[in-house]
Amino acid sequence: MAQTLPTPVKMAFENLTQLLAISDIQPLRLVPSHIRTGPKYAQIAASIREVGIIEPPVVSRDPSAPGKYLLLDGHLRIEILKTLGLAVVNCVISTDDEGFTYNKRINRLAIIQEHKMILKAIDRGVSEDRIAKALNIDIKTLQQKKCLLSGICAEAADLLKDKHVCGHVFAVLKKMTPFRQIEAAELMVTMNRFTNSYAKSLLAATPQDQLVDRETPKAIRGLSADQMTAMERESEGLEREFKIVEKSYGTDHLDFVLAKGFLAKLLRNARITRFLAQYHGDLLTEFQKITEVDAPATVSA
Repeated sequence: MAQTLPTPVKMAFENLTQLLAISDIQPLRLVPSHIRTGPKYAQIAASIREVGIIEPPVVSRDPSAPGKYLLLDGHLRIEILKTLGLAVVNCVISTDDEGFTYNKRINRLAIIQEHKMILKAIDRGVSEDRIAKALNIDIKTLQQKKCLLSGICAEAADLLKDKHVCGHVFAVLKKMTPFRQIEAAELMVTMNRFTNSYAKSLLAATPQDQLVDRETPKAIRGLSADQMTAMERESEGLEREFKIVEKSYGTDHLDFVLAKGFLAKLLRNARITRFLAQYHGDLLTEFQKITEVDAPATVSA
């Protein structure tokens, strides 16, 4: 019997990048005027001026015009290069013309990752002034990003390392003791909320003895001392309940999946369904509801 050879895998990109004339690259969409005046555009422009293109644009060969290319990814970069008066750019050549998938594969830089990138650049001898220009921020903001994790315990930082956390959140966490920082970070991850207002609500619910400055009473704008005391009590109760649920969640989830599967199999039996419909209609209705419920998603730590 003849052995079937495996189908060769098609390369997604050509092996080498190419230096192309920008005039030969056809954008697939226009850059709106409001984008040109936005912070993202300004930051990319500043980065290109200081260090050049880090991630080459992605193009594909135009099948209808030899020597011409379709721009799949990098519209802002190309637009900025045109503004800067540059005529050529190094590009990655894609072997297909699917432009809609690239941005779905981009993971935006989290604030802790940016912090580590800044420290690494400084360690390698890059001046703070140049880093600030590349990020389109002033020196004061750069200093804040540089000292982002000063006063944050390693465990809390690790929990938030890949999360898109508001920068002001860390200033709030620094007012808490390390143990409370970890609790707050865990709650943020569980609730998937990383805003400054949520961090402040956690601070308001933090007992005085879990604050770095235990002598100075908390002052949260819009909340009285009595309200903060009430929030502390409610928070303690919620955390206790959460830990109880967390311990039994895995077992409960498994029990639910098994029960749902058993009931679904049971109701596929026509004789059982007829019997329930005739003598126990209320049970049949409840069983059907259970089989139609989606299993809750597993919560990752």
